[in-house]
Amino acid sequence: HSNFINNSGFLSSFCWRIHERRQPVFYSWFHFPGSQWSTEREDFFFILFLFIYPITLIGNLLIILAIHSDTHLHNPMYFFLANLSFVDIFFSSVTIPKMLANHVLGSKAISFGGCLTQMCFMLALGNTDSYILAAMACDRAVAISGPLHYTTIMSPWACVLLVVGSWVV
Repeated sequence: HSNFINNSGFLSSFCWRIHERRQPVFYSWFHFPGSQWSTEREDFFFILFLFIYPITLIGNLLIILAIHSDTHLHNPMYFFLANLSFVDIFFSSVTIPKMLANHVLGSKAISFGGCLTQMCFMLALGNTDSYILAAMACDRAVAISGPLHYTTIMSPWACVLLVVGSWVV
């Protein structure tokens, strides 16, 4: 048997193995065998992320609730900010729960499908985050360069189209 394995061990089980018949077999799990970190350091990061994750969720939910409940905050900039908080809730929920569960279970593996799903969601939500930030920048540019036409240009319909466009693209 000849194995094509990454020398770092990072993707040791994710490889093509050539059998005597020269037929490739694809392994569907990523294994992260050993880290250079001590158990104390891993425990420290587990506790750190265990506190940061709920704070992130609660903070973003409070932003959304504050904007929704106060009518003075019903303008384009805060509409974009609420949508940005909504995307950030999903963005932080893509990898952190799996990481925390893996630490509790003592597992250092993720399926190929799970890894691919996480990667796709991270890329899609990262792009959505960037497009909403770009919409916020356009909103501010219109407010600065054409303050008299601001309400006409940044109508509620235009804001909804910008947010829907950032989710679709």
